[in-house]
Amino acid sequence: MSSQDIPEKNLPAEQEHGALSVAAETDPFADPGLPPHEHRVQDIDERAAKRSERVVAFLFTVSMLATVAFIVSYVAIPNDKSIFVFPLGHISALNFALGMTLGVALFAIGAGAVHWARTLMSDLEIADERHAIEAPPEVKAKVLADFKQGAKESALGRRKLIRTTMFGALALFPLSGVMLLRDLGTLPGTKLRHTMWSKGKLLVNMNTNQPLRASDIAVGSLTFAKPDGLEETDEDFQTQIAKAALMIIRLQPEDIKDKRELAWSHDGVVAYSKICTHVGCPISLYEQQTHHVLCPCHQSTFDLSDGARVIFGPAGHALPQLRIGVSDEGYLQALGDFEEPVGPAFWERG
Repeated sequence: MSSQDIPEKNLPAEQEHGALSVAAETDPFADPGLPPHEHRVQDIDERAAKRSERVVAFLFTVSMLATVAFIVSYVAIPNDKSIFVFPLGHISALNFALGMTLGVALFAIGAGAVHWARTLMSDLEIADERHAIEAPPEVKAKVLADFKQGAKESALGRRKLIRTTMFGALALFPLSGVMLLRDLGTLPGTKLRHTMWSKGKLLVNMNTNQPLRASDIAVGSLTFAKPDGLEETDEDFQTQIAKAALMIIRLQPEDIKDKRELAWSHDGVVAYSKICTHVGCPISLYEQQTHHVLCPCHQSTFDLSDGARVIFGPAGHALPQLRIGVSDEGYLQALGDFEEPVGPAFWERG
């Protein structure tokens, strides 16, 4: 129904902006108009405006201090320290400090922006007519003019204290997210290049937890081994076994094609890293007739009779071999550590 179909006596009376409409009591859809604009105390008293400005600047400053406190807490508080907080009980001191400082930093930025908008920015209500979706040149010009007017009314250029502290709070706060990258871990240094294997370290059966003799390993069999002294109850067991796990295979010496592999073996017993050089999965599938081992994750296949070279799949290089010998008691022992890092390649490897 258009306005032409409404009786003239039921149409709302035209009015200036801010004046109340006078409508017939029988018309339930009359335009009530806008109430008269009431100035805030900050609009008529510059001292009140200055007080509001200082409040906003104070909140932005609190946000900056909370962000600094977040960074200090992240670095200085041990992750195993606990404190008692009523009524939560004993909780992680680090988590409590990070949560409080991050929450205060976010709240102070939000509260400062809200207080700024409610006390210092223009609060004049303006009614605008609806327009077509397309934007003709005159509308674009009006939008640009409105933007400039809004920027002027925000007093961002005139209120230098607010502008400076706001930019400081917004620039400093993202550092909280940057600090979280620290949880990716410390730099590995040379940890990826070394394992628990060393000269004289006995090869221990993973299943029986007993040192291995060459006679314990039959031709064509596959046995898994770990370094002597590494126990499952150790705190760093998973970290160490992820680098030191071994596959022990016994071949006929004449079946070994690689000269170094033969020199590093003992009576046909060869020891290779169990960790796949693709993404670090444990290798466990052995094909007796071909002497191939298969990684179950992505089907990388290695030839254990030819230096454990890659013959299929995405792995980038051969499995590292551990040089072994026999101790005076007849037990298999390492003659040193791996000569190259085990597992997947990494950018520092060279």
